[in-house]
Amino acid sequence: MDDMNNRCGQQEMRTEIFGTPAIKLTQALKRAEKFTKGKKMRQAHRERIRCVALTRIIYGKGHWRLAQALANLAHSYLMLLGFPVQAVQHANSAKGTILIGGRPPQVPAEEMKQILSTLLTIYYTLGVAHWMQKNGKESLFNLEKAECVMKELQQTELEETTEQKISEEDLAAALGRACLLQNKPLMATRHFEKAISAVISARGEMAPELIDLYQETAHIEQVKKNHKKSIEYLLQNATLRAHCVVLTVHTKFSPQAASAALLLGKAYAASGEQKDAEMAEMYFNESLLACKAALGSGHSQTINALEEFSKWLVHMGKREQAYDLLQESFMSQPDLCSDFSEKAAERFYIMGGICLAEQKVKEGYQWLSKALDASNQGFCFQIREEVGRAFLDHTHKSHVIRGCTMERNGSRIQIEFKKLDESDFISSYRN
Repeated sequence: MDDMNNRCGQQEMRTEIFGTPAIKLTQALKRAEKFTKGKKMRQAHRERIRCVALTRIIYGKGHWRLAQALANLAHSYLMLLGFPVQAVQHANSAKGTILIGGRPPQVPAEEMKQILSTLLTIYYTLGVAHWMQKNGKESLFNLEKAECVMKELQQTELEETTEQKISEEDLAAALGRACLLQNKPLMATRHFEKAISAVISARGEMAPELIDLYQETAHIEQVKKNHKKSIEYLLQNATLRAHCVVLTVHTKFSPQAASAALLLGKAYAASGEQKDAEMAEMYFNESLLACKAALGSGHSQTINALEEFSKWLVHMGKREQAYDLLQESFMSQPDLCSDFSEKAAERFYIMGGICLAEQKVKEGYQWLSKALDASNQGFCFQIREEVGRAFLDHTHKSHVIRGCTMERNGSRIQIEFKKLDESDFISSYRN
């Protein structure tokens, strides 16, 4: 066995030194596929770079094969390394190469299919890369072009000679996300439903790819303010199956299970109906427990689940429980520097508001002051205004506390503190 491995190694070395560019290109393509399947992303990407250099030597600058190599490299930058800027640069180079060269007048049908497949990879890569950079217009433009190319590709009656990089469900899901970024929820829903149908027809109802698709579709319904439809879709059509997939593919306490539970909790909470309150609390608790078990108390996903749960508790009048939950998050975090962040400022802010609603003005002032110290400039003005009111409260013994608004990542949260009588304050938030 050792002798055989040595002979194989010597043969590869001979090929590397004395082989022609065409032989070296074939070997580089095989290694790229091998490394990709083995999840060795850096090595696979290196081989893609080598393929571009060898293809340029063999075919020249204007050949569609060079465009194919550049498109594969751009796709590698995007999917293997997550670098959208470099992906756009190389995809544009590939597009320029293939479009300037034009379609050859008499190209074999099999080569024509590879040319179309290259165009599909180019436009898909450009679309997803622009989406990652929050450029919705360019993303949707390129993905719609990719959709047209895919339709033309599906009309060809040739057998598959190479594995298709972009599947129908990948493209449909990307179109859905781009439409959502462009504030087109109806179009986004149609694309996500198409992606779900494609996954089910190809891999069945228990395919793990359905998890994200179900959750994103339910999120769109929430964006459209169709809270009842969101819950109905989550429970009857999607999330029960997604939840089963999560628990089948992953463990019960996993980030995926936590994400599914949090989405269900938010859907029930957004319905605004009293009968859904118990279900909302159950799923919020389930999400928080799963996050803590899988990721730890200091992870950003855990903090996000905790914040959503605490805001809902405040809204339901369970201020003491929300306060204890938020205080526990600071005691359990390992890094003391985590107190000085925007996420920490938001938690300090909520705790200060709870104290004000409970007429604990001095303590509320202290928490809001901490929020001011931890916040960045974009969050600073609203907190400074509330700290000023709390300071007046503390010095003049006044209990007239007004509402305030904070905005983060496009989400608008309004917290109101209203005096009902000398001993009864309520606090609520609207999302």
